[in-house]
Amino acid sequence: MAKILTLTLNPALDLTVRLARLEPGAVNRSEAMLTHAAGKGVNVAQVLADLGHDVSVGGFLGEANPQAFDALISRRGFGDAFVRVPGETRSNIKIAEQDGRVTDINAPGPLVSEEAQNALLERVAMIGPQFDAVVVAGSLPRGVSPQWFQGLLQQLKGLGLKVALDTSGEALRTGLQAGPWLVKPNTEELAEALDNATDAISQLHQQGVEHVVVSDGAAGVTWYRPGAALHATPPKVTVASTVGAGDSLLAGMLHGLLSDEAAEQTLRRATAIAAMAVTQIGFGISDDAQLAHLESGVDVRVLTKQ
Repeated sequence: MAKILTLTLNPALDLTVRLARLEPGAVNRSEAMLTHAAGKGVNVAQVLADLGHDVSVGGFLGEANPQAFDALISRRGFGDAFVRVPGETRSNIKIAEQDGRVTDINAPGPLVSEEAQNALLERVAMIGPQFDAVVVAGSLPRGVSPQWFQGLLQQLKGLGLKVALDTSGEALRTGLQAGPWLVKPNTEELAEALDNATDAISQLHQQGVEHVVVSDGAAGVTWYRPGAALHATPPKVTVASTVGAGDSLLAGMLHGLLSDEAAEQTLRRATAIAAMAVTQIGFGISDDAQLAHLESGVDVRVLTKQ
């Protein structure tokens, strides 16, 4: 299996509140409350570990409240490449209703100094060559500019790493200019980053992006490679929460690509892993038999082929 580094520059403690229906302006009584050490790269790491990969996690972590992350790192056996910064890692509130609707209230995160940013670049330069691939996922914390972010991606590429990028907004727009190996936006994020360009996929391939994986919720996933495209439609499932579905999809794609699996099988399993994610609160592959059943319900078809 591969050795993979995930970088989450703005991790979060996710507080998920489950209730039947949110009534704004009223007193709402929850059915359950769960707290997870999270953030997109951390979520990806958990699924990759379930798939058998050797995973390290890094980014910026608030030194005032690291307990949940330290516990997760210890429990999962992750390598710890986080740079600790003053202040608290942000807390995000996710209100999950019975019909699958999720309302997010995301905090901004700590202010990351130039010193801490330089420390992460130095750490990446030191440990980067030992990995096969790196996932850079999530939003930018305060103090980190899109230009610095682009430089980070270019540094990772310069180390010979396969760079998988999953972010949005200005971070995605500038990150694409670094030509990562793989990107995984949803349809809205891609349209925003490329100003609704009609030749968006061709433009990305010309910039050096080999794999463009575009998710579109229940409508499925389209994977574009130079000269070829596949679309996967997921099976119908009962939705508990959509949190982590995209992260699970990305982990599944990396697993297949780094294992040199057939393209159809890579996309089929990744789509099934994402479908499993929406049936649960939390992250990871919880039931191998359920995953196999979901895989059998994924429809994969060729869109174009050379």
